[in-house]
Amino acid sequence: MSIFTYKQRNTINLVIIIALGCVIAYSLQGIFGSILSTLVMYTILRPVFLFLVEEKKLNRSFAAVLLLFVSVILIILPFYALSTMVLQKIAELQNDHIYFSNLIFKVKHLIPVGTNSQHLIEEGLKKAGEWATELFPSLISGAFNIVLGLLLMYFLLYFMLVENERFEAALIKYAPFRTQNAQRFGEEMRNTTYANVIGQGFIALVQGSLVSLSFFVLGYKDPVFWGVITTFISFVPILGPPVIFVPAALLQIADGNNFAGWAMLVFGFVVIINIDNVIRFMIAKRVGNIHPIITVIGVVIGIPLFGILGLVFGPLLLSYFILLIKIYETSAMASERLERIKTISDTEEL
Repeated sequence: MSIFTYKQRNTINLVIIIALGCVIAYSLQGIFGSILSTLVMYTILRPVFLFLVEEKKLNRSFAAVLLLFVSVILIILPFYALSTMVLQKIAELQNDHIYFSNLIFKVKHLIPVGTNSQHLIEEGLKKAGEWATELFPSLISGAFNIVLGLLLMYFLLYFMLVENERFEAALIKYAPFRTQNAQRFGEEMRNTTYANVIGQGFIALVQGSLVSLSFFVLGYKDPVFWGVITTFISFVPILGPPVIFVPAALLQIADGNNFAGWAMLVFGFVVIINIDNVIRFMIAKRVGNIHPIITVIGVVIGIPLFGILGLVFGPLLLSYFILLIKIYETSAMASERLERIKTISDTEEL
């Protein structure tokens, strides 16, 4: 006969579960990015998977493998190719001392700086290059970790797609709120993911393409490289593109190319900046929108955790956190309302 009561045994089991859960969560911190990537990819690919299985009557395993293959070709390979290009260009610029000397010379023509200020600018440019190098994942330097993370992501993603009904049923069953709130959370999570990943990604791609095109037309150097950099930076709303085109335009003016400089400034502030608001308004009508404050704070949170992917994952994590708070508030208000009704009913019976 057990020395513990039924309630005591349940309490002990709960403590053990929490302790083991904390140990597992701590052990998984190195692959948290892969797990989050899996959830994002599942949210994006799920509608296409259901269309292929339910409408086109494809085998579930074949449809999942097909989608995974397409995602590698359209998303993963281009991303790492662009990252590698950026890293190589940054390394090239860092080793080009003449480039930095010319840059400092042009800056001195724009803004009178002393010897100390010049030294600070040089150090700042070098630190910025080192910081950018650490952000981008490189197939050259981190091939093992990248391949391992991708294999884990696609392994999880395959089974989540093939067994999507069991996966979603388990999420609803073990969610810490009622079924209707769990379904609401799923819908809001989908809309948030679409708005941040697809919506913001499309905005960044358009702004990066416009910067690249305008650089090419106006005769700026390395238009493709700076377009790619703008695409990444454009995930930070408002602040992104001007970080690239304003200094470039000012350097052109310092070089005596007034038309190229002023044309870039006018085009940048009139078209490139405002295209963000136009596209964001169109996206908001379909899947909702992420407030710029959430995006900026999310980026600050995400970049130290995930590197360049933090531009996407940071705002997503913060949005999910805020969504959970809203769900909790709704549940708490519903519970209070039920308690109030029960109290009134008991009072009336008395």
